[in-house]
Amino acid sequence: MSGAQIVVIAKEPVAGRVKTRLTPWWTPEQAAELAAAALEDTLRAVAATSVRHRVLALEGLPGSWLPGGFTVIPQRGATLDQRLAAAFHDSHRLHPLPVVLIGMDTPQVTPRLLRTAVAELASGDAVYGPAADGGFWLLGLRRPDPALLLGVPMSLPTTGEAQLRRLREAGLSVRFLPELDDVDTPPDAFRVAGQAPGSRFARALASTRAEVPL
Repeated sequence: MSGAQIVVIAKEPVAGRVKTRLTPWWTPEQAAELAAAALEDTLRAVAATSVRHRVLALEGLPGSWLPGGFTVIPQRGATLDQRLAAAFHDSHRLHPLPVVLIGMDTPQVTPRLLRTAVAELASGDAVYGPAADGGFWLLGLRRPDPALLLGVPMSLPTTGEAQLRRLREAGLSVRFLPELDDVDTPPDAFRVAGQAPGSRFARALASTRAEVPL
């Protein structure tokens, strides 16, 4: 078992509060169902990865989608950079081990990818998984420090570039994982479902009977 922890940062999948960019293509209720499926796929991939601890940094309340074996902590902060920094800080304070953090937007993630991320922290200071939209889907830090994230502009096409610059300016060695698509828009959703046809997310998408948007 690896001497590390994996943290998932997520929102409770409540209609009207999650995946709002999927509407009006889908109803808020359908978007929440897709979010719940993506979150469950992510959590189950983490549950199948051999690590010392598994943590869920959650905005909201846990539900039936949460498998056993996770410690749930609340998110803190007003902005995404603050919430990410707090998730690293709080999980590391709870378990003083290297932290690999992912979100709920990549239901195609696999235990193999997560094991690779954890292994990279055995020799590198940071591990970074770029997202196709210019952000990142995974960030791992051997020694978490809020200063590595606070002030990084989030949810922009240049977010990943800015985050990598922050890591390198701190003198950290960075290891890389493959690029993945985040599920933010309807085309993203269909693309990711095609990449993981056996996932809960793909089944939830198929149940909406929607067609690929132009």
